[in-house]
Amino acid sequence: MPELKVTADHLKRDAYLYVRQSTLRQVAEHGESTQRQYGLRDRAVVAGWPIERIHVIDRDLGKSGSSTTARDGFQQLVSEVALGKAGIVMGLEVSRLARNSADWHRLIELCALTATLILDEDGIYDPASFNDRLLLGLKGTMSEAELHILKARMRGGQLNKARRGELEMCPPVGAGLPERPDDRPRSRHPGAERNSSRVRYLRADRKCDADSPLLPGARFAVPAPTPDRTEQG
Repeated sequence: MPELKVTADHLKRDAYLYVRQSTLRQVAEHGESTQRQYGLRDRAVVAGWPIERIHVIDRDLGKSGSSTTARDGFQQLVSEVALGKAGIVMGLEVSRLARNSADWHRLIELCALTATLILDEDGIYDPASFNDRLLLGLKGTMSEAELHILKARMRGGQLNKARRGELEMCPPVGAGLPERPDDRPRSRHPGAERNSSRVRYLRADRKCDADSPLLPGARFAVPAPTPDRTEQG
C-alpha cells in the first residue's frame, strides 16, 4: 500500500497541495480539472493529515509551468520544502508542479534531502527511494516533452495556414482592421506607424534595453488596434 510510506515523522509536518492551470481561459472553462486538483485534499486526509494542516497553494492559477518566473506559488512551495515544514507535496500530476525538468528535479532533490513525500493522482512516492526517484524523473521528462510537442503542433498549424495565405494575425500598432477579408490593414491614425517606427529607431540609436522606459520627453501617439465593435451591439 502506498500509504505505508507515510510515517509518523511525515505526519508531524504539514501537507501542501499545489494547484495550477496554465491560462486564465483554462481556469474559466476547465473547472473540472481545477476541482480534481482541489480534491487531492481528501487523499491527504485518508493518509492521516488533519484537514487544518493541509495547505492549498493556488496563487499560480493562470500561469504557465514552463518556468518559475512569476510563479510565486511554486517558489513558496519550494521554500516550505527546503525549510523542512512539508511532510508531503501534492499535485494532480507532474505537469501541474513543473513543465521544466530543471525545476522538477530541483524539487525532487529537496524532497529527498528533507524526507518529504510526493503525491499525485497515481500514488505516493518517496524521492529518497531509487525506484520512486527514477519514476518521478521519467514523469518529469515526459511532461516537458509533452509541452514541446504541443508547441510544435500549434506552430506547425500556423505555418501551414500561412503558406495558404489564411493566417489571421493582429495588425501592427497604429493600423486598423481591414474592412473586407481580402483588404490590407489600413491606418486609422495618420502618422501612427511613422511615430511607432521613429520610437523604435530612436531606442535602437540610444541602445536602450527592451525593458527600459521610453525615451525621456518622447511623446508620440501610437494607438493600438482595436476591433470595430459597432456591429456587436
